[in-house]
Amino acid sequence: MESTLDIFVKAIFTENMIFAYFLGMCSYLAVSKTVKTGVGLGLAVVFVLVVTVPMNYLLENYVLKEGALSWLNPEYGVSGSKTIDLSFLSFIMFIAVVASIVQLVEMLVEKFAPALYGALGIFLPLIAVNCSILGGALFMQDRQYSTILDATSFAFGSGIGWFIAIVSLAAIREKIRYSNVPPALRGLGITFIVTGLMGIAFMSFMGVEYGKKKEAENTNTISGGAVETSQIINVKQEN
Repeated sequence: MESTLDIFVKAIFTENMIFAYFLGMCSYLAVSKTVKTGVGLGLAVVFVLVVTVPMNYLLENYVLKEGALSWLNPEYGVSGSKTIDLSFLSFIMFIAVVASIVQLVEMLVEKFAPALYGALGIFLPLIAVNCSILGGALFMQDRQYSTILDATSFAFGSGIGWFIAIVSLAAIREKIRYSNVPPALRGLGITFIVTGLMGIAFMSFMGVEYGKKKEAENTNTISGGAVETSQIINVKQEN
């Protein structure tokens, strides 16, 4: 099992939503023209992920999964006589939770930051259909995190990774405006090239060894060395 810190760090770097899975590219490319709008949308995505993934975790483990309703009645459990499996409703329920939280975020931004609300435009309500948000819930479901803390750590790390990606690209795009870019590559052309280079840079984090993996490799090395030592001793005794 991975530690909570390993899950958090991997979600930011090794399993970055943008550079590893290319999720949420539409708003990533459209809103990254200025750092201000990039920061605003990035913080909104972090907030939505941190709220929706734990909520969907609880929904998955206590309502939707096969036997999840055992807390309501033991007969509804996996070994009960009336086992209930509502996992076919996962997509609908996950999207409903995401849409509700996005609506809340939209109202808060419109109330407290109207300038940012106007700058983000249609892309703020489109967070509801941002594939990185639904992807976070589906990854949580597929990886079967053991605790809600692990699920929250994954959500927060994924949001921070998405935030770093969009703010970094926005900062580069602001500088590129004053650079001598060939006419054929101006606009989205150079943006795609920069995004590709950033993705290659993030691929370097895939070589990082995390705590549990490194500990397991060390254990295998030690056990392998012990086996070799015992074999040598047995050979010497036979001779």
